[in-house]
Amino acid sequence: MNSIVPTPIARLPWRMLFPLVALTLFGAAVLYSAGGGHFSPYASSHLLRFGILFVVAAGMTLFNRDFVRMMAYPAYGGVLLLLLAVETVGAIGGGSQRWLNIGPLVLQPSELMKPVIVLALARFYDTLPTGMINGWRALLPAAGLIGMPMLLVLAQPDLGTALAIGFGGVVIMFLAGLPMLWFAGAGIAGAIAVPLAYLFALKPYQQKRVTTFLDPESDPLGTGYHITQSKIAIGSGGFSGKGFNEGSQSHLNYLPEPHTDFVFATMAEEWGFLGGLFVLFCFAAILWWGLSVARNAEQRFDRLLAAGMVATMFFYAAINLMMVMGLAPVVGIPLPFMSHGGSSMMTNMICLGTLMMVRSWSTSGRRGALEAT
Repeated sequence: MNSIVPTPIARLPWRMLFPLVALTLFGAAVLYSAGGGHFSPYASSHLLRFGILFVVAAGMTLFNRDFVRMMAYPAYGGVLLLLLAVETVGAIGGGSQRWLNIGPLVLQPSELMKPVIVLALARFYDTLPTGMINGWRALLPAAGLIGMPMLLVLAQPDLGTALAIGFGGVVIMFLAGLPMLWFAGAGIAGAIAVPLAYLFALKPYQQKRVTTFLDPESDPLGTGYHITQSKIAIGSGGFSGKGFNEGSQSHLNYLPEPHTDFVFATMAEEWGFLGGLFVLFCFAAILWWGLSVARNAEQRFDRLLAAGMVATMFFYAAINLMMVMGLAPVVGIPLPFMSHGGSSMMTNMICLGTLMMVRSWSTSGRRGALEAT
């Protein structure tokens, strides 16, 4: 086979690439429909961003382990400074201050913090002596690394992104081997803090999202409109859907944000249960490949880094799918590789690029060991 297929091509992670490309192309088809049967503005920019960012992700495989380890804390500090800059000179849109206008580029630093917090914590626990894993030195510095960006993102306000940063960080702490008793205690404390946070920490519109999630029919034309219309679109698709470009909920502007947060509902109306299964299969294949990269990694830093990137992508997909089906509050998290949005695509391609990078470290290490023998 190697005589037929060039070695660099044969070594590509085809187990991930096939479902990734299939999911992205399917997303472009859904965005074509959401755009009223036109490639512009959604489908064309979606494919262009994917192409550019995939080249960036592939280029990440050229980074060696020592360089990545060295850049962990500087990258964290740099993104934290960008979050501070958002608070002072950030652009305001939709009632939130989340973006930086850097010439023609509109950057959302909170998105960059999702993979960067994983990188910083993987570096921290990789250098922490094993004997300290059960002590406060394993907990307090990591809690500070997670807490600072979460507070800055909550101030924007952006609850969904703050939760994503926290989720990625907690997964790394769990995989690093911190005592289970600490997580149990944190769970109990969280259960106590939830009602207090609802009453005193959440803004009125965020409180409405929670109450709407619990009872969307209480205000179907107001705060419950998003979830109600999403459920109608998904349910009306039935087993095989209404047909490509035949969705009434999105085309008649009943479904809000049909090209971003609720793109899955747009898809389900036209492609039905079968389309939903295809999307879930693609995500499962990509995430399973990512877990295999983490399992096969040779060093502790590699394993933590890879597993954290898988957790970040999983959070994106799981929360969005639960949100559009009414199983979670609407928190504004797009669906990876299907929703229209440059920041989401950038974050998830960084995660995939990191996984490809860790995979290249493992394969080069195994090749070196074979050559040595």
